[in-house]
Amino acid sequence: MSIVGLLGILVAFAACVVSLLCLGIAHVQHLRIGKASAGSAEAARARSASDTLAFGGRLAAIVAACALTLCCAVLVWCFFSGDVTLDYVVRNRSDATGELAWLFKLAGLWAGRAGSLLFWAWLISVFGVILVFATRKNIRPLDNGALAIAQLVLVAFVGVLLFSPDNMPFALLDPAYFDENGQLKAQASVLGMNTLLEHWAMAIHPPTLFIGYAGLTIPFAYAISALIVNDDSDAWVCASTPYLMFSWLLLGAGIGLGAVWAYVVLGWGGYWGWDPVENASLLPWLVGVALIHSFTVYRQRGAFKRWSVMCACITFSFVVLGTFITRSGIVQSVHAFEGDSVSLVLFAVLIVASLAAGAVGLIVRHKSFGVSTTNKSDTLKAASVSAPIKEEKEDDIESLVSRDAAYYVNNLVMVAFAVLLAYMTVSSALPAFLPFGGQSLSAGTYNAIARPLGVLYCALIAVCPLLGWRRTQGKAFFKNALIPGVCALVVFAVLMAYFCTYLLPSYEAILAGGGSAAEGLLEQGAPAYYNAIAVVGFLVASLLFFNSVFMLVKALRKGSALRPRLSRIGGAIAHAAMGIILVGLIGSSMYVTETNQYLQYDADTKSAETLKIQDFELVYTGEDVFESDNGDDVDYVVHFDVYRGGQYVGSVSPAVQMVKSTQQQKLEASVIGFPLEDLFVVYRGMSADGEYAMDVRVNPLISFVWVGFGLLMLGSLLALFARRTRRAEVDTAHA
Repeated sequence: MSIVGLLGILVAFAACVVSLLCLGIAHVQHLRIGKASAGSAEAARARSASDTLAFGGRLAAIVAACALTLCCAVLVWCFFSGDVTLDYVVRNRSDATGELAWLFKLAGLWAGRAGSLLFWAWLISVFGVILVFATRKNIRPLDNGALAIAQLVLVAFVGVLLFSPDNMPFALLDPAYFDENGQLKAQASVLGMNTLLEHWAMAIHPPTLFIGYAGLTIPFAYAISALIVNDDSDAWVCASTPYLMFSWLLLGAGIGLGAVWAYVVLGWGGYWGWDPVENASLLPWLVGVALIHSFTVYRQRGAFKRWSVMCACITFSFVVLGTFITRSGIVQSVHAFEGDSVSLVLFAVLIVASLAAGAVGLIVRHKSFGVSTTNKSDTLKAASVSAPIKEEKEDDIESLVSRDAAYYVNNLVMVAFAVLLAYMTVSSALPAFLPFGGQSLSAGTYNAIARPLGVLYCALIAVCPLLGWRRTQGKAFFKNALIPGVCALVVFAVLMAYFCTYLLPSYEAILAGGGSAAEGLLEQGAPAYYNAIAVVGFLVASLLFFNSVFMLVKALRKGSALRPRLSRIGGAIAHAAMGIILVGLIGSSMYVTETNQYLQYDADTKSAETLKIQDFELVYTGEDVFESDNGDDVDYVVHFDVYRGGQYVGSVSPAVQMVKSTQQQKLEASVIGFPLEDLFVVYRGMSADGEYAMDVRVNPLISFVWVGFGLLMLGSLLALFARRTRRAEVDTAHA
């Protein structure tokens, strides 16, 4: 299997290089066509050579994808068959049993550094193949250029696998781990998948992120290709928007799945801790938001041309930065892999090169991108969706009170926050003379910066739909804002009643109790400022939600074409979801009540103390010990009946799982969900004095986070479907 996998990587690398060379020379031949006389023999020869080389480059891209598919299949076969000849397989195999055992075996493919890089490279190659087949009927130099850039990125990833021993997934296991009969020794039993990863959300979380990362290569590739072929029309934007929407959607889903895993598995009661690797996944998602809005203006107004190109490059650079943070070893994280020098150098070069390519390309093409021009694809738009031909000028903002200005500020806030977040994430590796240099920043520091910026961003997207293009008329604005504004004030009043009767008393009780909990809150701002952020956030969330609802109603009423309606409906749902999420984030991250207690246990009566938190009472009812079928995992479970205000509301059974072979523990939280809060219960084991160590939290409004996240994904799906419908309409009109 090792030889087969290695040959697969060699073939993939060779095919990528061949594809890149063929597509590059094909572009040179295409330039000769323009220089030659129309209909001349020289032009015919150049066209024939260009077409042949382009076909060869596309075929080589497919060969590379097939070779990487073989490599992935080899690893999967080893995991499922129990082949232990490969070092990577032994170190990442799962011995779990049960219904999801197959999923954990499959997850071994992306559980380690080498396998995840191989999987990521395979996904990039798959997106390349999709691009090949999606453009096969109407092959343009723009598409060939995008494929060439994607292949160049793929060369870098496959090169890391091939030329870095630490990243080779097909290296053989050290013979020292085998006995004379060829069986694994006992010392090999400690190798394998981390038990914390054996959860359905964590098994799915990495591949969804990797799909998002890989897909964001395509908008970057089209942006650079547009610069190379000097095409400032919205053709590259229309071609790459479906890839952007799909990738951004999957990236968001991956972040959400990671949050679910952190909430129920890690046992700390939260879902986001500002860990460097968590931040790495958030960075391209944030800039992706800016890119989506930039593409909208590019298509509709013919503006934001230079910014859209640069934003696509920044988005891709943040994808690579995430890889750099995870695999370089420069930043310490519980999620990071051990660093290696090859990854450090190669991914650092990719980050610089992706930004430099966009910047230099825009300097070279400054006469084409950003000047007053009519979109070259407007004629096709008009034929397909009856859109008027517009003539706009890049970055031309007549009034600060306009939708154009709101989009600018929207992008500015997202990118500025992403850059600041990236700087803070790598600050521990920076020189001490720089701000935050050499410091590992606390979650409170991140929260103190992220909260006001998040509220500001939501305020912008709440007001933006009410503004007009170029200039906003006061009467029209107040007419559009009246009804949603009144409805928002009603909801805001309800939220304020909840704030005054529940959230604020909980906050004051934590401060009055003192200790580390109170210090953690005060670190994030004085009480007046802290609570003001929450109040303003509730107001903004109310406005955002109802403005979005009225946008949705208008979109449903209008009898326009399917694609614009779906796009507006998806956008309205996504914006409303942001309002819901904001409410959930305020409650579940700012006003959590927590208690850590040791409950005395009486062995004679087999009873323990009752645990109280807010108006909840947890009454001990017993304990159990369960051993898994593999004989290596043991669950120690405690049971409690839960009463609220004297009324029984359910039971919880938190557990500690012990892995005998590695002596590793995994906390299995137990949660009771209520409409407005979660009761989150963690059992941390028994103390030396025979006491139950318990960690219990009340997380207000956390259900709003999960519901809002689901609606955000739904809105994004509708927008993605709208883009697919748009492509079908354009193809029909073109035919």
